[in-house]
Amino acid sequence: MSQTSRDGQDPLAVLIAGPTASGKSALGLALADRLDGEIINADSMQVYGDLRIVTARPSVEEERQAPHHLYGHVSADIVYSTGQWLTEATSAIGHVQKRGKVPIVLGGTGLYFRALTEGFVEVPDIPDTIRASTRTEVDEIGPVAAHGLLCDVDPDWAAQVHENDPQRIARGLEVFRATGRPLTAWQAEPVEAPDLGPVAKIVLEPDRDWLIERIHRRFRLMVEAGAVDEVEALLKQDLSPSLPAMKALGVPELGRYLAREMMLEEAIEAAAIKSRQYAKRQSTWFRQQMISWNRVSAQDLESQITKIFSFIYE
Repeated sequence: MSQTSRDGQDPLAVLIAGPTASGKSALGLALADRLDGEIINADSMQVYGDLRIVTARPSVEEERQAPHHLYGHVSADIVYSTGQWLTEATSAIGHVQKRGKVPIVLGGTGLYFRALTEGFVEVPDIPDTIRASTRTEVDEIGPVAAHGLLCDVDPDWAAQVHENDPQRIARGLEVFRATGRPLTAWQAEPVEAPDLGPVAKIVLEPDRDWLIERIHRRFRLMVEAGAVDEVEALLKQDLSPSLPAMKALGVPELGRYLAREMMLEEAIEAAAIKSRQYAKRQSTWFRQQMISWNRVSAQDLESQITKIFSFIYE
């Protein structure tokens, strides 16, 4: 059954943001079935083809249940930018709408959603030498010290970035070093957001204890499903440790297990703790940056769908 907006415009676009392990994939499949929709990825780690298990990318069986776009289409040796995602996501949304289907944009990367709804200024390409040296420096001195460097060159970006977020810290430093301008100066340039037509914007806000339990259980299931072998295959490519794919949740921890630097149980616990910290940062970002978005705190699937439909057709 194809659903369209009440005034007969192009099919509605549904945007659903949520922290890791909050049940987005199952929700996306249920909505795709009821709305005659197609799912578009908005998770910066699930774009990597080498990391299906450890990034909790939809399974092959789940992908058969509904069309999925922008999942697993990027090589692990690529630094995939927000600008690249926005170009591909906007194109995918347009194609889905032209087929009379409902695009369901699903993920946990807040910057992707902000770019999609507010627009995005593409920063000039960063030379590989500057990117590599900056990310190596951040790894060597640690994110806290690197955050101090960022405060000196781009205090506005530093105020938005947690001092334990090395990837975004490195991004601010490399942009300044390559262009001579702070990242926030680039972001302040006027830009238009893509025209998506009618949009329903949803943020999942699950109970904290419920989410923590799911995070711990899910990582154990990942290991049982072959996450160790997946990480081992990735490490055999001998890629730079500064690449985003090499920093995906669980990759460094299972890498240390494979290097015999910790026991498997220790690696599982360390990865689960890192995932909890990441989920907390995501939730904080969603609260602060997505103030106007509709909130769904229900945890069972049917209640979530009922609430979301009330927002779609209000």
